Amino acid sequence: MPLVGTADIVTPAARTRSGVGAFNVVQLEHAEAIVAGAEAAGAPVILQISENTARYHGALAPIGTATLAVARAARVPVAVHLDHATSPDLVDEATALGFTSVMYDASTLPYEENVRTTAGIRARCHASGVWVEAELGEVGGKDGVHAPGARTDPDEAAAFVAATGVDALAVAVGTSHAMLTRDAALDFALIAALRTAVPVPLVLHGSSGVADQDLATAVDHGMTKVNIATHLNRVFTRAAREALDVDPTLADTRRYLGAGRTAMTHEVTRLLGVLTSPLPSTTTARL
Repeated sequence: MPLVGTADIVTPAARTRSGVGAFNVVQLEHAEAIVAGAEAAGAPVILQISENTARYHGALAPIGTATLAVARAARVPVAVHLDHATSPDLVDEATALGFTSVMYDASTLPYEENVRTTAGIRARCHASGVWVEAELGEVGGKDGVHAPGARTDPDEAAAFVAATGVDALAVAVGTSHAMLTRDAALDFALIAALRTAVPVPLVLHGSSGVADQDLATAVDHGMTKVNIATHLNRVFTRAAREALDVDPTLADTRRYLGAGRTAMTHEVTRLLGVLTSPLPSTTTARL
């Protein structure tokens, strides 16, 4: 399958109340593992590169170009997304490279400034056919205004989407970034209320801290794009560490990075099953 637009993956999923896995790429092995896992699941997937990862590599182009190459060679639909960008210049670079979507994060700014800057980014990206995600407020763990207990107001979210024209909205419903335990308490009633109020797909950031059953329930209540990074990094690192522990003389980086890649592949396949398998109809009937 060729590289596809992010809307081509997210829009039909929102229509059928299915989840879309959006997994972060830090090294090339991550991109390879995510695509291999998606191919095994027979499901589309979104590869995400954060502004922090671009900074780690010294620029967006090296890791972005490699990730786009992996996406173009995939046997399932794959989109490539710039995550948590705060720099308009980085957004422009992602667009020029061929990214299919960006998440522009002006959530730490006052509301009116967030609206103004986000609307400007949306106009520039739409002129290039690039899908735009934004965030209202900020999900916990990113040093912003949302503590883990903060929540997005449905009426304000609807007004924000109307004012900015964005294609998707990240909302605060109980998650926090960089969680190492999977015990976040989601507000499912709020997710359902947001789904009713907001006319674009909803995005769950900080999903590494959410247990499998709650991920499935969040999707059932109206969440579409589900971002997972820290959990997969832990899976990768654990497998690499085990390979090094087994052989303290190991020097070939392919051996332990390969172990991490394999473990991450299997977990991506499993998570995509969680996100795309519908819950019993009794759950939906309660909405």
